[in-house]
Amino acid sequence: MSEPQTTTAVRELKDVYGRRYRVGESDLDLLGRPRSWMLWLSGAAMFAAGLQQYGFGAIAPVLTSAHGWTFTEVVVSLAVWAVAQASVVFPAAWLRDRGRLSPSFAVVLGGILCAIGLVTLGHASSLAVVFVGYSLLGGIGTGLVYGTCVGAVMRWFPDHTATRVGAVSGAFAYGSVPFVLVAGFGLSVGNRDVLLDVTAALVLVVVVGAGALLRYPPRNWWPVGAPDPREWARDKVRNRTVSVNRPAVRHYRPAELLRCGTTLALYGTVGLAAAVLLFDLAYLATFVAEQGGGTGLAAIALAVLAGVTGTGRVLLGWLSDRVGRRRILQLALVAGGIGQFVLFYSGEHRHAFGLVLGAALAGLGNGCCYTLLTGLVREYFGEESALQNFGVLYSAKAVGALLGIGLAALVVTAHGYFGAFAAAGLFSLAAAVLTGRLTQPGRPKSLLPAR
Repeated sequence: MSEPQTTTAVRELKDVYGRRYRVGESDLDLLGRPRSWMLWLSGAAMFAAGLQQYGFGAIAPVLTSAHGWTFTEVVVSLAVWAVAQASVVFPAAWLRDRGRLSPSFAVVLGGILCAIGLVTLGHASSLAVVFVGYSLLGGIGTGLVYGTCVGAVMRWFPDHTATRVGAVSGAFAYGSVPFVLVAGFGLSVGNRDVLLDVTAALVLVVVVGAGALLRYPPRNWWPVGAPDPREWARDKVRNRTVSVNRPAVRHYRPAELLRCGTTLALYGTVGLAAAVLLFDLAYLATFVAEQGGGTGLAAIALAVLAGVTGTGRVLLGWLSDRVGRRRILQLALVAGGIGQFVLFYSGEHRHAFGLVLGAALAGLGNGCCYTLLTGLVREYFGEESALQNFGVLYSAKAVGALLGIGLAALVVTAHGYFGAFAAAGLFSLAAAVLTGRLTQPGRPKSLLPAR
């Protein structure tokens, strides 16, 4: 392939909101191929990397049987994994913005660590090994892949961010569906090592292969062939999101972000939504099986949860451009809260259709916040530090892991599954209430003079 050549003079523009745009370079100039390649590469890496989170519920029962570990001990490893995964996104973004961590290296390293995490689950006979190999190394690897791929899509598609991020973020969830079904119907103590080794090899090949080709465009890049960015910023006909998702008043650095009142409400929203999603991923399959639904129905419920979480992110990203991100997030969280009560009732009474419906509501509701978060971060806190600011707020998932998995273990032990599902439902509804309190920092609530 010939070296890409820039054919147009590069210049910088600024719109009415103070946002900068680098124009004059096409994707072909920068890559030698269309930018859609970066979308597909990011999607492929996310498709493979998300299996450690969304497939864990199908693996957990086998781990408890293999070595006599308690279910609580096993699911705590998922909580530590989520803490590690969420905590690495901000420092990785900080290093990338300073040129100290290339996107390609981050994803390749992440793919190697993801494979180590899966191999650990297949062979470990000690909980300490599980916590090191799966929870820490696997979690860090997944965080590197997740943050880098979401960032790549945000950079390459500034004109269609919500829908493209929704597609890639969705792949992180629905990519696990084939594995969940295979594991739910066929994973056993006897074949655990073989199945997870094969899965790890596939994940390694896909993620490392995608990472080797992944690139970021220059900062503030705007695609050639798209509308003039200054017109796009205020054209409510072609860019329908402008009228319902107003751009940020100014750009906030991470240190400034932490001083905004909106940050606390948004952090709480993400943390509570994450707690509910992780609770469902950790406990749903075991709950269904213990209620007499069998491993098959448990696998189907978990697959629906992951599948709808993924496809729902695409749908809600599209809707948020037309209805408004805050409104869509609030409605989704209400649906997710209702889903928790539907799940408990249907599981206890072995209603297959109700379980599928509850899993769909839960996936659509509590899994959507990460996709909408990318847009909210840009529209509340500006473009200049968007990836770092996303990393700061994404770290709320670590708090959610402690609530949704750690605290849930205590609730299940003391009050049974009803107490845990009821708490999860209330968490989701509380997140919906917090969403109603979100306001853009620096924007007056009313432009009319007080009377």
